[in-house]
Amino acid sequence: MARRLKPEEYTLLKFMLDQSGDTALANELHSAVVTDMADGGMGSLRFVGNRSNKMGKVLCEAETIDSDNVPLEISINLDEDGRLFELDIWKVDFSSLQTYPSPSTLKFLKH
Repeated sequence: MARRLKPEEYTLLKFMLDQSGDTALANELHSAVVTDMADGGMGSLRFVGNRSNKMGKVLCEAETIDSDNVPLEISINLDEDGRLFELDIWKVDFSSLQTYPSPSTLKFLKH
């Protein structure tokens, strides 16, 4: 079911987009509509609306550690038209996310 971003999702996305230098995409977050992805509870989101259904490229990537000490990899992916496509959160052991990632704990791999 489509919904607006939760506050913690907005905060994480805004921080990552600001770090990537893409203020235009960061401004889109206020009106963003997303759906939860079937990822086993890892927290990934797909942006919905008048967007392409195909991934184009990775805009930025970061890593952190969940509260159960399992590493997380987080990326913001764009569609073929350069618009927000998904927030991909991957927990390396495929278990459910315990604590939503905080911007203060991120180590950027690409931005």
